[in-house]
Amino acid sequence: MNPYISLVILIAYFGMLITVSIYTSKGADTNTFFTANRQSPWYLVAFGMIGTSLSGVTFVSVPGAVVNIQFSYFQVVIGYILGYLVIGTVLMPLYYRLNLISIYSYLEQRFGFWSYKTGSGFFLLSRTIGSAVRLYVAAQVLQIALFKPLGIPFEVAVAITIFLIWVYTFKGGVKTIIVTDTLQTFFLITAVILTIVLVSNELNLDGFGDIWNRVQTSGYSKIFYWDTNDPKNFFKQFFAGVFIAIVMTGLDQDLMQKNLTCKNIGEAQKNMFWFTVVLVIVNFLFLSLGALLYVYAEAQGIPTPAKSDDFYPMLALNHLGLVVGITFLLGITAATYASSDSALTALTTAFCIDFMNIEKRPEAQRSSIKFWVHIGFSVVFYLVILVFNRLNSKEVITAVFDLAGYTYGPLLGLFSFGAFLKRPVKDKWVPLVCMLAPVLTYIINDHSAEWFNGYKFGFERLIINGLITFIGLWLLHDPKAKRYAPNPLVR
Repeated sequence: MNPYISLVILIAYFGMLITVSIYTSKGADTNTFFTANRQSPWYLVAFGMIGTSLSGVTFVSVPGAVVNIQFSYFQVVIGYILGYLVIGTVLMPLYYRLNLISIYSYLEQRFGFWSYKTGSGFFLLSRTIGSAVRLYVAAQVLQIALFKPLGIPFEVAVAITIFLIWVYTFKGGVKTIIVTDTLQTFFLITAVILTIVLVSNELNLDGFGDIWNRVQTSGYSKIFYWDTNDPKNFFKQFFAGVFIAIVMTGLDQDLMQKNLTCKNIGEAQKNMFWFTVVLVIVNFLFLSLGALLYVYAEAQGIPTPAKSDDFYPMLALNHLGLVVGITFLLGITAATYASSDSALTALTTAFCIDFMNIEKRPEAQRSSIKFWVHIGFSVVFYLVILVFNRLNSKEVITAVFDLAGYTYGPLLGLFSFGAFLKRPVKDKWVPLVCMLAPVLTYIINDHSAEWFNGYKFGFERLIINGLITFIGLWLLHDPKAKRYAPNPLVR
């Protein structure tokens, strides 16, 4: 694909985002940046959250992984449905009743100062590393497709990318992102559907029925696995989906910040319901696309690359023509920046609210602090990406994603204990419990085969991590301690 065509597309794309940001940030203050003045239409929030939930890594990984795991990933997606139900009926009513901006401020009302700072700190660590690495992985694809042929070094390309994200989010914040993410989700879904149609035409398939029959007979469409020794076992995958949804969405400021911009809890719950429906459909489309791409490669005698993540980009940019190439570039750009821009805003919000006490300051100071914190996290993103580019190791990237998974366990334990029990705790010892829980989880995971007759943990690490935190909080019981706020979920 001609890199100059790619450059024109990218310039036009970011021009559109910046135009939207100019429009949405008129008259914006810090309340607009953090909460969009709680006036967001629920349907825009629901649709835009799709792009936030699906990163550029997902965009290339899910279709490519079909060759190894078939449609078993859909078992995880089915688990998402229950997880989002818990979020909509348990967590979101809690956040709305307490009128939260940062969801971690609930921990101060429920437990105390140290619990609050610990919970927010774990989020900042998890989201900073996770989002920067996701942006790094997607930036590598764009580097190959666009920047390298133009002679632009990776370091410069990443700096330009992060600067553009900063430009269209620094003023309007979450209000701008709700609109830009809606547009980016549209491009992402359009890219998947259009690629399916074009590949189907190449395979001489006529209509949805023909496409579905070809997917079913491809050998890649098996969804359910019942063998208890199989890592793709239904129950293991299903409960993975449940807890991934609860932790990575319901306990994550990034996704919840958008939900909290709706006018009321009723609209926020409608947003969560329709978001769930669309997300399930989109994930199924990604899996179907993967099956069709492998069928096409087999029909054309195209060898598959060693890494499955390279499969979709290789076909889109080198074998399927200009339209698919442009579609792919738009799709991965949309997926990458829809997740990165909201992460940058969420990190800025959490730090400003949770550590800078910005709510207690006059607007001029609030605006100045928000401005510099936003720049600070942009710089942190850039430095983390450069570190991973220097390491340039797939194993290191995998380890970092595993590390980010460990850091969400304490949040699961804190919120579940706080939401379902009235028991007060010794707040000053909570940071110790939350730091020990991931360490103990790592030790258990490292010795699982030895201690549990060959059994190896997967997603269960998250549950064990949360359970250890929960037990630790139970042991910290202090009958004399003041419970910082009545728990809205426990009567």
